[in-house]
Amino acid sequence: MAPATSARPPGRPRAGVHAAVFAATLSTVQELGYARATVERIAAAAGIAKTTVYRRWPSKGDLIVDCLLDAFGPVPLEGRSRAEIMSTAIHWIAAKIGEPGVGDAFAGVFSDAVSDPALREILATRFQDPYRLALQDALGEPENRVLFFIDVAVGSLLHRMGMTGEPMADADVVALVEMILPAFR
Repeated sequence: MAPATSARPPGRPRAGVHAAVFAATLSTVQELGYARATVERIAAAAGIAKTTVYRRWPSKGDLIVDCLLDAFGPVPLEGRSRAEIMSTAIHWIAAKIGEPGVGDAFAGVFSDAVSDPALREILATRFQDPYRLALQDALGEPENRVLFFIDVAVGSLLHRMGMTGEPMADADVVALVEMILPAFR
């Protein structure tokens, strides 16, 4: 009688590696801060080898960008008017930045990108561009106006997080929306 063969390839199962690494990334960033959340520590928290992480993401920046894309998902472009769409988008990004580890990861990778042109390119093309394009389509605004909208909204939210260590309070998000909307009427 021939030995039974497994349909599964040898080695550890790989299903769920991304989810495990993304969860470990956010929890490690939240616990240790962005700078101390190394790929080695993230891999250990995910229960995998760091080589497994580096096979999928060549750098911490690449990992953080994909983790943020997963955490954010698609921007909700809900509303009947441009003002409602913009308000929904601002409230959405504020809520996402307030999720555990997300604001810290976003601020950290953003800060690293200031002095790292390759990371800045990754952030611009893989992270910002899909959201910018969706907003351009929904709002009927040119690229420079949508980039300005993103700069003002996201910049304000990240600045608050950086200065206080806390996400912006709901009442302040409402005030931010009220400040931004007139510039796009």
